[in-house]
Amino acid sequence: MKKHLHFYLISFCSLCTFLALQAFDPAVINDYLESKTYDLRLQLRNVLRGQPKPDNIVVVAIDEKSIAEIGRWPWSRSVQAKLVDKIAAGHPKVIGIDIMYSERENPQSDGELARAVKQAGNVVLATAFLLPEPGETLAKSPTPPDFLWDSAFLEVKAVPGINWRAWAVKPKGINPPISELANGVQLGHATNQPDLDGVLRWDIMTVNVGEDCYPSLPLQVARIAAGLPMKQMSLLGGSGVRFGDHVIHTDLSGRVLVNYLGREKTFPYISACDLLSGRVAPEQLRDRIVFVGTSALATYDQKVTPFSADMPGVEKNANVVQNILHNNFIRKSPGVFEMVSIVVASLILILVLPRLKAMQGVTIGLGLISVYFVLSCALLIYSNIWINLLYPSLNMLIILATETTTKLFIEERRAKEIRAMFSSYVTERLVNEMIKHPEMARLGGEKRTVTVLFSDVKGFTTYSENHGPEAVVSILNEYLGEMTEVVLRWEGILDKFIGDAIVVFWGAPMEQEDHAERAVGCALEMQARLTELRVKWAAEGKTPLDSGIGINTGEAIVGNIGAEGKKMDYTVIGDHVNLGARVEGLTRRYQTNILMTEYTLERLRPLLTDGRMQGIAVTGMERVIVKGKDTPVGIFAVSPLDPGTPSVIVECDQEKVVRLTEK
Repeated sequence: MKKHLHFYLISFCSLCTFLALQAFDPAVINDYLESKTYDLRLQLRNVLRGQPKPDNIVVVAIDEKSIAEIGRWPWSRSVQAKLVDKIAAGHPKVIGIDIMYSERENPQSDGELARAVKQAGNVVLATAFLLPEPGETLAKSPTPPDFLWDSAFLEVKAVPGINWRAWAVKPKGINPPISELANGVQLGHATNQPDLDGVLRWDIMTVNVGEDCYPSLPLQVARIAAGLPMKQMSLLGGSGVRFGDHVIHTDLSGRVLVNYLGREKTFPYISACDLLSGRVAPEQLRDRIVFVGTSALATYDQKVTPFSADMPGVEKNANVVQNILHNNFIRKSPGVFEMVSIVVASLILILVLPRLKAMQGVTIGLGLISVYFVLSCALLIYSNIWINLLYPSLNMLIILATETTTKLFIEERRAKEIRAMFSSYVTERLVNEMIKHPEMARLGGEKRTVTVLFSDVKGFTTYSENHGPEAVVSILNEYLGEMTEVVLRWEGILDKFIGDAIVVFWGAPMEQEDHAERAVGCALEMQARLTELRVKWAAEGKTPLDSGIGINTGEAIVGNIGAEGKKMDYTVIGDHVNLGARVEGLTRRYQTNILMTEYTLERLRPLLTDGRMQGIAVTGMERVIVKGKDTPVGIFAVSPLDPGTPSVIVECDQEKVVRLTEK
């Protein structure tokens, strides 16, 4: 439980985060990310289950062919009147004209077109309702012209618990057809509102102006095609539109999710010039729904849909009419299913993943995500339901990634523990160097100039005799632990512990040009830390320990020594190493804590004299001849001065040599 605590915390935070996102469903995420997955699923639907091509809805298009034959757009309204006459002669169910006539041309041509649409008797004209910019506040509702009121819903019902007017789409202005054309025909708004990514996925069924609500162009066209009078179509505010004997469900704003059947030209097209010239007989339009609009390049409002970036707006309206008549709009899930999925999937993964191996967990997690993806596709393909794919899937993915990462961290931590275990014998730096340079692990060695440091507790034998084993081990472990931290900070190689003694060296296996400086700095810090420990031990009623440190610099053999494959130690051997050990023993003779040889001093002398190494006093003791040697060596005490104080060197008396007989 404890080792998976981070997993449980992150998983719980992920669960809460995605529940909140699903509840509020921010438009910036929905429109830019989730909607893209919806578009992909729609395209997958058409690959797996092709949509039938309708033939009851026809688009009469002012296309490139028509413009090349008749002339540039806009055509004279006299020509457009002839086109309406031709269409009407075929006796279609309804004619929806997706062209704006908000400005007058001339009395004659305007009159001809007005005559044609009234004579047809089943024409619906588009009306422009201008929407405010995002964040723009409406000072007041626009005043619609009197003739527009004839096209408003006759009945608007409020649904209990829904303040639909607060959510309704409210235009800031109206740009209706000229009165000569508008009187005596049905009008429908042609207002579109793409998502934030510019894709037109929704159609606005109604807009609200003051106390009245106005249906869209496709809704009016579908109503007439179905033979419904206005009184049989009513608005259920924030819920839907009653269309004869069924209800078209909408969101709170009166929008529907268009079930596009495919790319442009999914519906049959007829060139306007072919009707005008007689190459296409009007009888082909009998009992069909006809939309008139432009499709030639640069003559129409280009729509970006989930299937196409080049769909004429008139064909978008044809899709909506088909959806209305078949009541097969896509419905967006209100989010309850997704929230339940988030909770259930989270609980499954949280309970199961910690008990599985990493590969098994990945298989289970990806399996759950795949099942949810297949389910989301199936609901869209077979039931026209759009459930959110992003939030539940991302939640599962984050929980899966968290557990996988946690397992990796646990494994890495175990590796670190093993590394630390071995590093306690041969130092972590040496382990790292051996990983980088495997040849170091072989038996053998090389000559290197190194600096060795020997540290030993003074009077430890007496201390052990006067204290119990538990007290001795406790205080020794504390002492060795603190000294080890100091050694590692100075990047020394912790060679070994010999009882209460510590052996450290610098200059191998990696090159360290400043190995003598590091050794002296380490020795001073070891003594400073021991002073702090002595104060602490005295306050605890314990007998404090004291130590002596000996430092020497010289050539030694460095390498692995032992039985290959069984027991090897990476260590240093040689006369200079033995000299360092003997110098440490002299700290008791000279009643000082740190002694170093003249060989180490010679490495440090330039630093001490030019000020690069400050705050150190180097005092010559004697020149001694240690047992087994014939050459005298200068011995110097090292003690700290105030920080920033120039270092001081007091030389040994060159004439005074002492021969030592003890080891």
